[in-house]
Amino acid sequence: MSRVLTGIQSSGKPHLGNLLGAILPAIELANAQSAPAFLFIADLHALTTIRDPAQLQENTYAVAATWLACGLDPERHVFFRQSDVPEVTELTWYLGCLAPYPMLANAHSFKEKAERLAEVSAGLFTYPVLMAADILLYQADLVPVGKDQKQHLEMTRDLAGAFNRTYGETFKLPEPVFREEVMVLPGIDGRKMSKSYGNTLDVLGDLETLHKRVKRIVTDPTPVEAPKDPQKCIVFQLYSVVAPPEAVEEMRQRYLAGGYGYGQAKEALFEALKTRFAAQREAYLHWSQDRVALEKVLQQGAAKARAEAQKTLSEVRRKVGVRPVAVSFS
Repeated sequence: MSRVLTGIQSSGKPHLGNLLGAILPAIELANAQSAPAFLFIADLHALTTIRDPAQLQENTYAVAATWLACGLDPERHVFFRQSDVPEVTELTWYLGCLAPYPMLANAHSFKEKAERLAEVSAGLFTYPVLMAADILLYQADLVPVGKDQKQHLEMTRDLAGAFNRTYGETFKLPEPVFREEVMVLPGIDGRKMSKSYGNTLDVLGDLETLHKRVKRIVTDPTPVEAPKDPQKCIVFQLYSVVAPPEAVEEMRQRYLAGGYGYGQAKEALFEALKTRFAAQREAYLHWSQDRVALEKVLQQGAAKARAEAQKTLSEVRRKVGVRPVAVSFS
């Protein structure tokens, strides 16, 4: 039985790109396995950029509500908040003691700010080690990752191998799962859809706001009556990943024939988004308004995760020569 594990940072409410590129594929992969998956909200990772505790908690609940709204079954899988399992930070230290400086200095997360070292915290520098601990603590077999996270998973395998060679076989070497067919969605300004660019589409929120955002999608000045290239249009690109295939083909033909304006295409996109995520939008509203229920789900998941984490950590402690500690679960 293969164990799937994935996490998503609590850096804000997930948008269309997060749903289609990470959350829905991860749930689909998890459901395809016979073993329960481990799915967590990486709030400790988010501390490298978020300094507002209220915002961190708000983001965490928004992410939790989104996963549940998208169909994650917390009874079947282990769904939890990263910080509720303190064993992960202890394992981070043991792995960090085996992590060579050149490996961490070569990490994308560090190199992006290497020329501005005053902005680099120890947390950012050791980000890959915490990520490795997230994965190895639960003996994961399969880890869905985007191409930008491939390097970090390779580091995870390197650290697991280093520990196994030093102390004996302990950790599995996780395998990455890439979804080559998932495109990087463009935002409303044409750049990659990202919270940092402020160009996202919130498909689980207020429909009026979503409608206004769709209307703001950048298009070229081609007149209504002229033929248009659908492959060069952001509106069509987004429509093609949320609408039924027959509707996508119909819009493509209208673009090529002319007499079809971008305003009409935007209205079609809005309707497709509204329809495609109607059930998830209703479920998100339910979960986001019931923090007590959300917290109950997260705490139940944390209890399951901690029980598994302690098995791994007890073995790690014994092998490195650290005295085991008694642990009780409430």
